[in-house]
Amino acid sequence: MNTKRREMVDGAAAIARGALDAGCNFYAGYPITPASGILTHMLRELPKVGGIGLQGEDEISSLGHCIGAATAGATVFTATSGPGLSLYSENLGLSIMMEIPLVIAISQRLGPSTGAATATAQGDIQFMRWCTSGGYPVIVLSPTNIPESYHLTKRAFKLAKRFRNPVFIATDKETVMTTESVAESEMLNAPSWNDIPDKPVYKPLDPYQKNGAIHHYTGSSHTEEGHITKDPEIIAEFNERLKNKITDHIEEISLVKEDMESGSDTLIISYGISARSMEAAVNKLRSNGEKISALTIYSLWPIPEKRILSSLDGIKRIIIPEMNHGQYRHEIERLANKDVDIVGVNRVDTFLITPEEIIKAYND
Repeated sequence: MNTKRREMVDGAAAIARGALDAGCNFYAGYPITPASGILTHMLRELPKVGGIGLQGEDEISSLGHCIGAATAGATVFTATSGPGLSLYSENLGLSIMMEIPLVIAISQRLGPSTGAATATAQGDIQFMRWCTSGGYPVIVLSPTNIPESYHLTKRAFKLAKRFRNPVFIATDKETVMTTESVAESEMLNAPSWNDIPDKPVYKPLDPYQKNGAIHHYTGSSHTEEGHITKDPEIIAEFNERLKNKITDHIEEISLVKEDMESGSDTLIISYGISARSMEAAVNKLRSNGEKISALTIYSLWPIPEKRILSSLDGIKRIIIPEMNHGQYRHEIERLANKDVDIVGVNRVDTFLITPEEIIKAYND
């Protein structure tokens, strides 16, 4: 490998490449700004490896195609933005109930509704968390740059298969549509993250019943064999398992990057595109002699409580830059001691949060 070789890559290509390298062989989606680049890459590249890529007639049918393909043994993937996620909602509930391994990239744009379709945002993170009825947990990962978009997409497929559950990649317009010069080594060398076991936490999806797994598929409460039931004990046991298969493995799912500095009493917490401004702000402040710590959250949901709490020792102030009205800040406020000052740096006006805005919040 040439360690100096670089290539021009955008986030859409990185996500598509990650999906293909993870074994994806079926993609269905519908064009929507700013996620259409992912659709384009998958439709072009999947046939080259014997896979199937198709454009559904709308978002509802596209996710339905993915669920159907998964039940036939395919490794499936789709991508959309906020309005498309709204249309995905019903079928997301179906995929949770049927325990379908499903990876979904959400390229966030400024909402609500059509909103500012060509402006980036981070306003859909709670929407992904509570994406359908019932309140059952899903997994949401958030890359900050191009290489992480590739590696977290590969990780999403492993998580989807292990937990037989929807896994979201919470990206954004800026990351997906911006082309950057990336070192080849950053794409080829996997980060030193904890590995995800291949063994499913319950049973592997067995589409052809070779191993006697679920025979029938239904969105109704059902027995282990897939038969609809009204038995309260069976329903309760099944619903508890849908929850516990995620909540009992939070430490395995949790993924953060800690950049802690001894003696610091200020911590900046961020994720996604805003974490890049956080990193620049931290570097600038440290170059001026300031002691400051940073925490990048890669696994937004389920919230990595233990990892966050362990970073709060000695911290008197937390600054949280995010491109919404404070959706993750509210979670940190719940976790932190009441005597910790929590400051949000927020934008919902089509502009990115700058390092200077974070530095200003630090100095105020």
